[in-house]
Amino acid sequence: MGAKYYNIIVFSFLTLLALSSALQVKKQYKPCKRLILYFHDIIYNGKNAANATSAIVAAPEGANLTILAGQFHFGNIAVFDDPITVDNNLHSKPVGRAQGLYIYDTKNTFTAWLGFTFVLNSTEHQGTINFAGADPILVKTRDISIVGGTGDFFMHRGIATVMTDAFEGDVYFRLRLDIKFYECW
Repeated sequence: MGAKYYNIIVFSFLTLLALSSALQVKKQYKPCKRLILYFHDIIYNGKNAANATSAIVAAPEGANLTILAGQFHFGNIAVFDDPITVDNNLHSKPVGRAQGLYIYDTKNTFTAWLGFTFVLNSTEHQGTINFAGADPILVKTRDISIVGGTGDFFMHRGIATVMTDAFEGDVYFRLRLDIKFYECW
């Protein structure tokens, strides 16, 4: 008799355990900190040295370092030191600099790999935010990883939703970054 009750209790426990794990609701994470910032990139084209904030430093064999490569800019590597603003006006007071590189890494569409740091030095924020990841440029909004930071952003991690806010040919573009931190120390 005892073994029968024991089996019923074990079976009931396992059934409840299976049902409870099947009914768990996925946790919705909320950012612990959020910023919206813009960075403005003016690529050097051989004529705009005074205003340029980025330059092509590597290109496919035989390519020109002042003009992006033909089809999808494949093989170009550019470094940048762009102003960061809190609004979309290039002439607004910068709150920091975006410093890093982008690599055009796909032959059949506009895609770049980004690795850069926001160096913020304003009355509101001090420190750095580090970003890395793929940027499928033709997608309206895309996410890039926030892999760390310093100062006010020490050990922060999260996601930045990137949107091309404006562009003028191959010379100027402005990116809007909706920065959401999910780990804040």
